[in-house]
Amino acid sequence: MLKDVSKEGIHSQIVTVSEVSVKAGGSISIPCRYGSQYINHVKYLCKGKSWSKCSFVVRTDKPQNSGKFSISDDTNQTIFTVTIKDLTDEDTDYWCAVEINGGSDVKEYFHLSVTSGTPSLYVDKQKVAAFEGGSVTVGCRHEYADVTNWCRLGGSCVAGLNGSINGTKVTINASVPNVFTVTMSELRMESGGWYWCDKGDFQMPVHITGSPIGSDPDENYANIVYKQHAAAQQKTEPVDGSVIYSIISAN
Repeated sequence: MLKDVSKEGIHSQIVTVSEVSVKAGGSISIPCRYGSQYINHVKYLCKGKSWSKCSFVVRTDKPQNSGKFSISDDTNQTIFTVTIKDLTDEDTDYWCAVEINGGSDVKEYFHLSVTSGTPSLYVDKQKVAAFEGGSVTVGCRHEYADVTNWCRLGGSCVAGLNGSINGTKVTINASVPNVFTVTMSELRMESGGWYWCDKGDFQMPVHITGSPIGSDPDENYANIVYKQHAAAQQKTEPVDGSVIYSIISAN
């Protein structure tokens, strides 16, 4: 279910996704936004359905717990990101948390729905690079005939075909079966950050990295052409390199 992130950013101490569909054996990165008062606090990922019984698996003061979990903290954006690799059906229940010395830690729960088949909602890559002043298009693949939304973490959502988020134009095209494409244009440096596709009960986080005009984005993502026709007739497994999904252009 879609969270009202525009209001939740005010009333909740941590904002994150609630339900993500993932493929067994793959990996997922989950962003967790926190209040600026917690910039200097330890952030961590806790595993377990019940908060009272969960155990931390990685912390920002001990960022390299194992090869399975990693964590990073962007204090400028007030977002910490946790990455979970080699997903199994035991990787379902987690909490993003901030440690409060002498008080109750603040936390937010999220659930991973792990499948051996095709996830209910996914993108081919969670990281997209773009030029300032240009545009970027993300393809969100799904199996639902339901409401489509594109949201910024801790910000607003675009639910119709056109809208804007923090002054960046957003256009959504749902004309291709089982794919909706989101185009963000007239990008600014502040357009970079975490967003998510929202369809049915699921969200899929996507990180957009802005690069100044005249610079080169990450070579892994630059000059990529979105090949939508490959998915128009059939659903493909989210294997790296199987379908390329973003457009990077400069005005």
